Amino acid sequence: MEITGQAVLLRIFIGESDKLGHLPLYEEIVKQAREAGLAGATVLKGVLGFGATALIRTTKILDLSSDLSMVIEIVDEAAKVEAFQQQLSRLFEQANCGGLVTLENIRVVHYLTEGTA
Repeated sequence: MEITGQAVLLRIFIGESDKLGHLPLYEEIVKQAREAGLAGATVLKGVLGFGATALIRTTKILDLSSDLSMVIEIVDEAAKVEAFQQQLSRLFEQANCGGLVTLENIRVVHYLTEGTA
């Protein structure tokens, strides 16, 4: 797979405790992104932040939170990301949770899969 030039960055902000059944929601999102044939997904765990509730969550030892922010980033061509957004909406409905989803137009400078260099 090769991506060059214009692409889209899909960024999804959810809580660590958001689940779909017994599976963390971030894990299900990544699995479905893979099944949808998207170029790749990365999950990042926040160390400090707040959202709609304005409650600050942190990894500090005195205030360990079990619901830190999780950010899933997915990059691919616009059409593939747009198609995945429908799946993503269904996942949010099934998990019965909130979140924030953003889209950014980006330019891919370098993307090579293993063995193509």
